[in-house]
Amino acid sequence: MSSATAPIRLLVLVAHPDDAEFHCGGLMTVYRELGHEVKIVTVTNGEAGHHEMSGPALTARRRGEAAAAARVIGATSEVWDFPDGKLQATLEVRERIIREIRGFAPDLVLTHRNNDYHPDHRAVGDAVRDASYMVTVPAIVSDAPFMRKDPVVAFLSDRFTKPYPLQADVVVDVTKQIDRIIEMLACHKSQVFEWLPYNQNELGEVPLGEAGRRHWLREKLAARLRPQAERYRQEVLSTYGPELGKKIEWIEVYEISEYAAPLTSAGRARLFPFVP
Repeated sequence: MSSATAPIRLLVLVAHPDDAEFHCGGLMTVYRELGHEVKIVTVTNGEAGHHEMSGPALTARRRGEAAAAARVIGATSEVWDFPDGKLQATLEVRERIIREIRGFAPDLVLTHRNNDYHPDHRAVGDAVRDASYMVTVPAIVSDAPFMRKDPVVAFLSDRFTKPYPLQADVVVDVTKQIDRIIEMLACHKSQVFEWLPYNQNELGEVPLGEAGRRHWLREKLAARLRPQAERYRQEVLSTYGPELGKKIEWIEVYEISEYAAPLTSAGRARLFPFVP
């Protein structure tokens, strides 16, 4: 199989179980629909993400939820053992990420930006940035075969503006993937129906029945994604044209990292053929 027709390999490196589904569930779904490979790696064990559970019991539960969410689209899930809420961009974390990138050999890596409210998110973003280029250096982590070139690295969307807001280098219409995103997120019951509502003082709003919960979750996701579409409306219009662009309400936005391989015109056509 030629490189032009070989399946694309997408590696998502995030801090917590459910981060991938919230930030790039649509793109992961599109990739799997096209027959590409998707692997989700969660760097921390998720042991701090609950108000009633913690430690090994919560870690086991969240591993199961992550695996169930990945199965929805036929992706692979892996949850590492670094402590939740205590992650730092250490050499140990960086070298683990270098080994992961070299071993999986992705064409595209998605990760957090370095500007983010959560220290674990920032640590993962820093570690991936620091691993970029180093994956091509033979003397670094010499037990893992080095790569001849970096993959493209893209940052997941966020709403932060300092020191600078996310740059919308790639805008993806995920309208057709919303139901699948909801299905994946609903697998993370400990988060979307328990911990996050508790943390945001909304636990009393969560319906009891499954259908009601799915509807409630859809409304919560809409409240998250629609402002993003408005924030980047000009980029949406430029990408999809004025007629369709003004109607699109559900998007995912990605900024290409300057620390890894650039996104060339040929690379954009290969990695994002579904984007005009």
